[in-house]
Amino acid sequence: MSILAYNESKINTRRRNIFGYSLFVASTFMLLVLDLATSGRGGLGSFIGICAIVAFFGVADACVQGGIVGDLSFMLPDFIQSFFAGLAASGALTSALRLITKAAFEMSNNGLRKGAMLFLAISTLFEFLCVLLYTYFFPKLPIVKYFRSKAALEGSKTVQADLAAAGILTKDDHHEQNERLSNKQLFIQNIDYALDLFLIYVLTLSIFPGFLYENTGEHKLGTWYPLVLIASYNVWDLISRYLPLVKFLKIESRKGLTIAILSRFLLIPAFYFTAKYGDQGWMILLVSFLGLTNGHLTVCVMTAAPKGYKGPEQNALGNILVLCLLIGIFAGVSLDWLWLIGKKNAF
Repeated sequence: MSILAYNESKINTRRRNIFGYSLFVASTFMLLVLDLATSGRGGLGSFIGICAIVAFFGVADACVQGGIVGDLSFMLPDFIQSFFAGLAASGALTSALRLITKAAFEMSNNGLRKGAMLFLAISTLFEFLCVLLYTYFFPKLPIVKYFRSKAALEGSKTVQADLAAAGILTKDDHHEQNERLSNKQLFIQNIDYALDLFLIYVLTLSIFPGFLYENTGEHKLGTWYPLVLIASYNVWDLISRYLPLVKFLKIESRKGLTIAILSRFLLIPAFYFTAKYGDQGWMILLVSFLGLTNGHLTVCVMTAAPKGYKGPEQNALGNILVLCLLIGIFAGVSLDWLWLIGKKNAF
């Protein structure tokens, strides 16, 4: 993502996104192949193979998430909201599939493996559908052609292949009016938004999902309890990403966003003491609130930041913000280990 964000103005966005979606399909399918080839057996070779495939998922995510967000940033804010709602919907659907496969295969022989195979097969089909939709359907939507043509007139080169796919030819002219701010200038002007996204995800990923799986203790729901927690987070994350569509619920003040995001760090002691002293009802409530604030604040930041810039600048800013978001995810996952270190003291 760092490489792609640095070179975004020179990259063919259409090829980038198609490559990313195709890599998602191939990687998910290769997990199925690996499992079938090894008959579900573990071992060092299988583990290395899974790690390599998961690394390809990271590459695919960088290609698609940065490319699509950059593309949608010079369109309507509602498009960015819809895309991020789609990300949350995938999490909710994942939880639903996990609950269904657990219920269907829990008592059967090798049930966990069967559930995972069914889940991966369904995921492969979904991702293949994404390739077809983006390649053949999305570029031909009238509103998409309008905004891409507008971005091309403002000097964007990243949309030329998409316009050509829609049957629109553009001239590669250079005018003074097409000069744009550099990535460094865009980052400095939006450093608060970049920090906001970093802080949102460093907190969320320091708790979700690792802490929820490792530090839930013994509960009446048994092995279902972590799955219920994950589902609660994903469902409220999805719901909250539609809340900014209600005008009075959308936070547009830059200071207001920063204050709201910093206040989320109170969730760290809340989770610690709830895990140590609280029951499962309080934990489900906290997890739901974590998802609610994560989705809502993400959409508020991502829809507010691109306003006031030209198409090429909005595309670049979208990539920069996604990079900061992913750095936050990486930092959060790394900090997740602190919960495991403190597990002995907590329980």
